[in-house]
Amino acid sequence: MTAYRPLVLCVDDEKVGLQVRKLLLERSGYSVLTAPDGPAGIAVFSENPVQAVVIDFAMPGMDGGQVAAEMRRLKPEVPILLLSAYLGLPPESTQHVDIYMTKGEGAPALLEKLSHFFPDHSTVPQ
Repeated sequence: MTAYRPLVLCVDDEKVGLQVRKLLLERSGYSVLTAPDGPAGIAVFSENPVQAVVIDFAMPGMDGGQVAAEMRRLKPEVPILLLSAYLGLPPESTQHVDIYMTKGEGAPALLEKLSHFFPDHSTVPQ
């Protein structure tokens, strides 16, 4: 019997950050889909049984807040975590997300916050 691996979508225009996050989450027991920008993220989100989303805020075209708003409209039950290098974002940028955190909080904080979406999922030790 295979272990339960929640499906998480990561959306970020920064290729290295996206790959690092994908590896981190996969090593922690998640299945991960990625998208390089907002429109691609929305397409992947609408076409797959995504169970949670991690979105970068600062992206060209559509920022993470705009992407979250569209995802919330499509599947309001899917939890969204917004990542940003900025400490304080305006409320209109965070109103459609469940958790907002800064990139400076690091990988352990990301895993801890993401675990709130999956209380029955135990992460694989690194």
